[in-house]
Amino acid sequence: MNVLLWHLHGSWTTSFVHGRHRYLVPVTPDRGPYGLGRARTYGWPANAVEVTPQELGTAEVDLVILQRPEELELAEQWLGRRPGRDLPAIYVEHNTPKGDVPNTRHPMADRDDLLLAHVTHFNELFWDNSGTRTAVVEHGIVPPKVEWTGDLDRLAVVTNEPVRRWRVTGTDLMPRFAAVAPLDVFGMGVAGLPEALAAAGAPGIPVTGHDDLPQDRMHAEVARRRAYLHLCRWTSLGLSLIEAMTVGMPVIALASTEAVDAVPPDAGVLSTRVDTLVEAARWLAEDRDAAYRLGARAREVTKERFGLDRFLADWDRLMEEETCASR
Repeated sequence: MNVLLWHLHGSWTTSFVHGRHRYLVPVTPDRGPYGLGRARTYGWPANAVEVTPQELGTAEVDLVILQRPEELELAEQWLGRRPGRDLPAIYVEHNTPKGDVPNTRHPMADRDDLLLAHVTHFNELFWDNSGTRTAVVEHGIVPPKVEWTGDLDRLAVVTNEPVRRWRVTGTDLMPRFAAVAPLDVFGMGVAGLPEALAAAGAPGIPVTGHDDLPQDRMHAEVARRRAYLHLCRWTSLGLSLIEAMTVGMPVIALASTEAVDAVPPDAGVLSTRVDTLVEAARWLAEDRDAAYRLGARAREVTKERFGLDRFLADWDRLMEEETCASR
């Protein structure tokens, strides 16, 4: 198939474009939010090709993957065809609902012209999808090229914009863990994190920001840390968490959203009690053998449940059903 999709979430799109189709990725001169083109810090195969809005007007497109409400109008404008009416469309929801949870109505609710695909069962449960058909395709990842060593008794966190998002990403909890072991925080918008924590009343704590590293380098750095710390209060299941488990890292996580189902008890420690998680961080920082045992189980679980082949097969089946139904 020729599949049109915007480059929005780098890790998810990286997995998606590893399929057997031709992926048309819009690019604009400014490489803005609706024209990022091919990723620069992720390894994408050659079948993901950049197309300009002008080229899309005559391009052969079999299916549109939507990820933001405004892409409906944008796709119609650039293609000259209406997604869901003139050609099949699937809307992928990556995020947990915001606002009046659990009564938040999804932007694509009560539509009969497209399929709403959630990336977690938690998301499908908490969004009010109303009459729109839904499906769940759980994450799958391109396996990182490194394995856990845990030679640094430090904790790794991967998150984007922890200063702006603060309580959502659990940034306010970081000082409690940094008192046990130094934190290395990887992601976009993390460069000013120590200063922000100091301004919030936690000066001089051992937190280091590593801003927007290339994916392979980030994996190599994260794999050297003793354990993976997941402090997000309200988020969809982050691919960075799955990637950390795949390299063999033990997990310390808030028992919220989909993490409860994704991380089994013998692969890490999950709790809504922060004191329990702080003690788990202390334990794993001091006991590398225990960290290895939990991480080995984490690797087994993720390879079975979140493998790339399963992810792509699920998407192939879903896309084929949608295109066949529209014929």
